[in-house]
Amino acid sequence: MKKVAIILSGCGVNDGSEIHEAVLCLLHLTKQGASYQCFAPDKPQQVTNHLSGEADAGGERNVLVEAARIARGEIKPLSELAVADFDALLLPGGFGVATNLCDFAEQGANMTLDPEVLAACKAFASERKPAGYCCIAPILIPKIYPAGVKGTIGTDAGVAEAFNAMGGEHVGCAVTDVVEDSRYQVLSTPAYMLAKDIAQADTGIAKLVKRLLAL
Repeated sequence: MKKVAIILSGCGVNDGSEIHEAVLCLLHLTKQGASYQCFAPDKPQQVTNHLSGEADAGGERNVLVEAARIARGEIKPLSELAVADFDALLLPGGFGVATNLCDFAEQGANMTLDPEVLAACKAFASERKPAGYCCIAPILIPKIYPAGVKGTIGTDAGVAEAFNAMGGEHVGCAVTDVVEDSRYQVLSTPAYMLAKDIAQADTGIAKLVKRLLAL
């Protein structure tokens, strides 16, 4: 049985992991006979009111505690992720990737990754273990793999420009498709960067998970 590590960035499209994407990742891994373990950074985060779209005046929450909502409590601090225990890595999207896993939301192409996120993702890359990135999560790829690595966030020109500026090679991609860089065994799919509904997101994520496990 293949074992996959999943890195979550909280809970909720506007300040954490995109819930539909995260659940679809878990569902397809399970349906295809793989097991998984969820991880998240144990650190504070700012919160967005998902009804109003505005910053929540209630203040900070914790990324790990919020991500535990998606994982039904079965989650570990990212500091405990050991690459030797897993066959592959998978990151759902959501704006938390751009705020909690890195600072792309503020710094754009000058972004830096959370040190634990960088260490975990680079460990899988160094071991040549396959990794899949969904939605906005592929923006991390150029900071993890060598210059020229291929990936996609769909068709957003601004994000594609930032991807290229950081040393990657952005490939335009339909919501239902996956971009693979076979040199580094890294996969990406646009998901809700383009998806109009959960069914569209499902198609690309299903393909990515199937290919991830095949690698």
